[in-house]
Amino acid sequence: MAFGEIKEIISGLPGVSAWPELADFIDRAGNDPRPDWDLPILACQAVGGDESTALYGAAAIACLQVSIILVDDILDDDPRGAQMQLGEGKAANMALAYEAAALLLGGQATQDVERRGDIMSCLAKAALDTASGQQLDIQNLQGEEDYWSVISAKSTPFYGTALQVGALIGGADLKTSDGLYKLGILIGEIIQLEDDLADALEKPANADWKQGRNNLLIMFARTAEHRERDRFIELLPQTDNPERLEEAQRILISSGAVSFCAYHLVTRQLAANSLLKILDLTNPTPLSNILDDYANSLRNMLQVSGVELSLSDLQDASIKIQ
Repeated sequence: MAFGEIKEIISGLPGVSAWPELADFIDRAGNDPRPDWDLPILACQAVGGDESTALYGAAAIACLQVSIILVDDILDDDPRGAQMQLGEGKAANMALAYEAAALLLGGQATQDVERRGDIMSCLAKAALDTASGQQLDIQNLQGEEDYWSVISAKSTPFYGTALQVGALIGGADLKTSDGLYKLGILIGEIIQLEDDLADALEKPANADWKQGRNNLLIMFARTAEHRERDRFIELLPQTDNPERLEEAQRILISSGAVSFCAYHLVTRQLAANSLLKILDLTNPTPLSNILDDYANSLRNMLQVSGVELSLSDLQDASIKIQ
């Protein structure tokens, strides 16, 4: 983990160091960092590169993620978001600053001029794709097809780009860097599905319940044919009440919504492991460890929720949604 070095690189940018609120925000974000910041470093290791050369790429990815989170919290009206203290205008301006910082750092990530341009293009495309996905998300589109459209646009480009940037810095050829982008897409879907599972089972009610956002479990329980569907729909606007929330969450389990989410997690886990095996990587272990971590996280979440799943449960769930 290179969080200290990543924060130092970002804080050292002239535009950041001269803006106290901006520097303070990245410093606080780094005190509780997500492992996503390490993805370019791990990808660089996987293709045989020197991990120390990927620090600027990791810093670019950190800035991109912070900019995405700032905007996402504004759009979600998240009570934990920075906009609650700063105001929406200041938070949006900070998001623009971090997005610009990501591009600036991407331009410093390697001495190879051609790859430097490729990295900046990857970062810009990820920012644009994510913004398009966020626009879809706030429309609260309904149905499974729309759910996956939002996920592919909003949640996955960041992770694909994080691995692709690390691969480019590490000297990977185009075929390998593209393969790692695809692996990142699968990892992004796994992360989104695990977030959906955690958000749906969280107490008190997560914003997914209150705002009708695209949560796979809630969508399943609301639209699939099961005997408690009408009761679930009746409970949806009442989840601020702890007893109503607990009842709705029990229906998520009994209706097969949790199993359905787990099924999709398992299929993507298998696809990611299969892809990793065919990529021409010098050292795939750092990336296989990530996939193992997500598999363990799923098992832990299911154990906490009291759900026991068999293969037949997962197969049934795959055909139950309409």
